[in-house]
Amino acid sequence: MILVDWEIADHIARGFIGVDPYEPTLIQPNSLDIRLGNHFVWYEPCDDVIDPYKRETIISHTNEWKGSYFDIMPGQFVLAETFETITLPDNIVSSIEGKSSVARLGIELHQTGGWIDAGFSGTITLEMCNANCRSVRVHAGMPIGQLVFYVTRRCACPYGEKLDAKYQNQKNATISRYEKNTIRNVE
Repeated sequence: MILVDWEIADHIARGFIGVDPYEPTLIQPNSLDIRLGNHFVWYEPCDDVIDPYKRETIISHTNEWKGSYFDIMPGQFVLAETFETITLPDNIVSSIEGKSSVARLGIELHQTGGWIDAGFSGTITLEMCNANCRSVRVHAGMPIGQLVFYVTRRCACPYGEKLDAKYQNQKNATISRYEKNTIRNVE
């Protein structure tokens, strides 16, 4: 079941869903708008290969910046953060979707990582890309996306209780932590 506006407001008011800071005017009929934070991380062009199991290749040739806006160049991939910290209970999951007005400028909000597990807490790292032929300026504090909340059965092991919860309590735009996974060869 997808939560609707009054249910979202009620779940936040009763502390079932944590949103910090919370702005009631951001509630939409079937979602909660989330705002862009002020931390951005991006890869610099180079010929080096990123190996997801080798941390040094993941973090090499990256740059970061904190500011009130960021100009995303055509074709550029950038990690950003949400202004809000989101905390979900063990029976609510969320998906992050782009806002239509921002998408019409050519900005993709997430590549494939748009799922937030039950039990997660932290800011959400956005995987943004500019598909436009022109640069697009995004501003910290602007509504950039929306969270859709789904009620599920209570999970046995919420995200924050998993041994491999690599992104629990994350702050800022968080680069991949894939290297914490175990290589499993398939032969």
